[in-house]
Amino acid sequence: MKKNNSLEPSVPVAYQGEPGAYSEAALLEFFQGNVTAFGKNSFEDVFEAVESGACKFGFIPIENSLAGSIHRNYDLLREHSLFIIGETSLRVQHCLIANPGVKKEQIRIVQSHPQALEQCRGYLNRWPEVTAEPVYDTAGAVKLLSDTHDQTTAAIASHRSAEIYHMDILAEGIEDNPANFTRFLVLAPQPVDPGKDAKTSIVVSLHNQPGSLFKALSVFALRDIDLTKLESRPLIGLPGQYLFYIDFAGSIQDEPIKRALNHLEEYAAMLRVLGSYPRHRM
Repeated sequence: MKKNNSLEPSVPVAYQGEPGAYSEAALLEFFQGNVTAFGKNSFEDVFEAVESGACKFGFIPIENSLAGSIHRNYDLLREHSLFIIGETSLRVQHCLIANPGVKKEQIRIVQSHPQALEQCRGYLNRWPEVTAEPVYDTAGAVKLLSDTHDQTTAAIASHRSAEIYHMDILAEGIEDNPANFTRFLVLAPQPVDPGKDAKTSIVVSLHNQPGSLFKALSVFALRDIDLTKLESRPLIGLPGQYLFYIDFAGSIQDEPIKRALNHLEEYAAMLRVLGSYPRHRM
């Protein structure tokens, strides 16, 4: 899928969060404004909106360069039948936001999404008089502040969310490292032709035998296929066994990839292609 004006106007896309969330910002940048963004309460709601046909695409974060992987979304990729058809990354810059007129010395609680709190852990640790409280969304934390007019609570969220809810910014760039990027995935009911510069994501479980992971990974090494990510998740109901999510360069339409996956099936108890999609270059 291409990020251009070939998309029909007002394509409905589901994301988790309130207006002003980083997911919304990344979504609008990816689709270049040819969409209507529908905020959902949970990641589960995003998947269900696409599966039901209420939205054409879903848009979810999958990992952050500071806080790591968003494990719930890995689990949902396995639990649902959607395909990954695109990816993008967003540079995340966090702001400390409060109601108009509130001073930093008044703040005793800082609220935000758990990932955002983790990305600002160093900043918060240098502020011992405050307590960090997780909420469902970064922009949602700002919305809550706006609704309650709380004078002792601040939120960590985007500059745009402060503008949307007419709030004050007490500090900017409070993330622990400026190299703070979140990677997002685009979901759809059907796969796409990813073109030549592609990436593929799969999930696989292996027979519980010595050397099984080594053998599984060797099918890619033997064909000089570049693995870009390997993520393990516990296999529910089978203690000590795992699912492996693997990203690699190339498309399932490429002959070396086809041969690698056929070879991998020899060692796999389960193998599913989550999607081949255009590779995002930073």
